[in-house]
Amino acid sequence: MKALNTRQKNIRIKSPYVQIGQGDLLFMEKSPSYNQALQKQYILKVQDMPEDEKPREKMLLSGPASLSLVELLAVILMSGTKKEDVMSIAHRIVKEYGQSVLSGSERDAVLLAKELSIPAVKACQIIAVGEIGRRLFSKNLSGLATIRTPEDVYAYVKDMHNLPKEQLRGLYLDTHHKVIHDEILSIGTINASMIHPREVFKPAIEYGAAAIILVHNHPSGVSTPSASDKAITEQIIMAGKVLGISLLDHVVVTRDSFNSVPVQYE
Repeated sequence: MKALNTRQKNIRIKSPYVQIGQGDLLFMEKSPSYNQALQKQYILKVQDMPEDEKPREKMLLSGPASLSLVELLAVILMSGTKKEDVMSIAHRIVKEYGQSVLSGSERDAVLLAKELSIPAVKACQIIAVGEIGRRLFSKNLSGLATIRTPEDVYAYVKDMHNLPKEQLRGLYLDTHHKVIHDEILSIGTINASMIHPREVFKPAIEYGAAAIILVHNHPSGVSTPSASDKAITEQIIMAGKVLGISLLDHVVVTRDSFNSVPVQYE
């Protein structure tokens, strides 16, 4: 009896259990529908995989480069739900969204959870990983941004330009003016009674910073420093002299402009 060449004849052999098409063998299962005989591809569950093929074990054995995008996403998601195994979730997400799901472009966890039909906590995991990648990609090759001028500050904090609330942020630099730490110190109206020097210098001491640059936004769109901005700046300069950590600048930013607080920094 002559063997059947399915690849040459492009013949699909159907059964309740397997289907052969284009020379590829797929495990199939029928949907319990009386209206139509729908079929879906069976995705192997993590618990049914060989030990060395499970995503996390495979990463430990062979490194992250050996994993497919689906497998990497499965590692991020960690577990499935009562209705869907983690590999099925990862496969479905990549099929529907492709690589863009981890690009950092989606910021709304509630919307993503709804669109992908996954729990909000898993949507948060996906968005967090994408955001990490987006931030690191925006830095230079050393991973540390260099700031030497107010123009550099304005470019670095572009995410603050359109904030609806006032926010005070500390940029902590090493001796080469590279940002080694970046922290939000206060949100809301900024005045001297609300900002204490210890809040500003605690991260500097913790991360071994040689200098600090303060930056805050004016939602009003007016970048002219206020009397309160000047008072805060002078207070921080005095504390820095005692600690031996310099305040190099305090920059006020808006959507379209920026200004340094006019005080004696040295």
